Amino acid sequence: MTHHHQSTRGEPRVALVTCTALTDLDPDDRLVLAPLAARGITAEVVVWDDPAADWSAYDLVVLRSPWDYALRRDEFVAWAQTVPRLVNPADVVAWNTDKRYLAELSAAGVPTVPTTWVEPGRDWTPPADTGEYVIKPAVSAGSQDTGRYDLADPEHRELAVAHVRRLSDAGRVAMVQPYLDAVDTAGETALLFLAGPGGLAFSHAIRKGAMLVGPDLGVAELYKREEIAARTATPEQLAVAEKTLAVLPGGPGRLLYARVDLIPGPDGSPVLVELELTEPSLFIGYADGAPERLAEAIATHLS
Repeated sequence: MTHHHQSTRGEPRVALVTCTALTDLDPDDRLVLAPLAARGITAEVVVWDDPAADWSAYDLVVLRSPWDYALRRDEFVAWAQTVPRLVNPADVVAWNTDKRYLAELSAAGVPTVPTTWVEPGRDWTPPADTGEYVIKPAVSAGSQDTGRYDLADPEHRELAVAHVRRLSDAGRVAMVQPYLDAVDTAGETALLFLAGPGGLAFSHAIRKGAMLVGPDLGVAELYKREEIAARTATPEQLAVAEKTLAVLPGGPGRLLYARVDLIPGPDGSPVLVELELTEPSLFIGYADGAPERLAEAIATHLS
């Protein structure tokens, strides 16, 4: 039995959740406003930690760009648990905002980038091999605190150790992954899925150029600029994405959206870098009909 709250005015009201640095939403997200209005749905942009926000006034609360939560994830997860009719749901937010979910997906048979997890307070010694590695925190948004290191370079080795220690000293779990250099040529492929009448359905895909150029020196920015282009997903990429979504805790049926980020593994077949279920850029400006599909997904969740 699902209880559906309908606002007294008749028109459903939807909150699109953002952060104080983006009070007008990300420009890409604004493309859904007209299709929502065309469906008789009133959308309001609300900052997630605005104390004046009345979340109970909305028929649906849609997470879009609350990108400042990474340094206060516990507060964000606790907030999500207080919001009625949140999509994606609060338990999904709690699970997905800590990248240790990758270990669960890997154990379930999803091909993922091999990852070493360094808990706070543990010493980390760079691997003896001299390849390139990526270091990032298990909780982050927008490639913050993420660096790329060539372990053949003694200075890079030192910077890599310092990066892990910086995360450790802040009480954060660090992830160490081999840098898969096919991303330099192939880029990263993001596959976007949006809710439809029968559950999540593939909407479109985009290519992101390689973004990590070198060590992280601890300079704060909300997100790194991305080089984006439309892309056609391959059957192999779609198969990995479908497999990933199939093994989600609670299943994919409750989700409004999902973004599956893949890069070519050492043998060229796609591996999962990230599964974004909390606040992914949906890149609806890069595919015909995608803003309408997102509006339709929201309408589906309203009914």
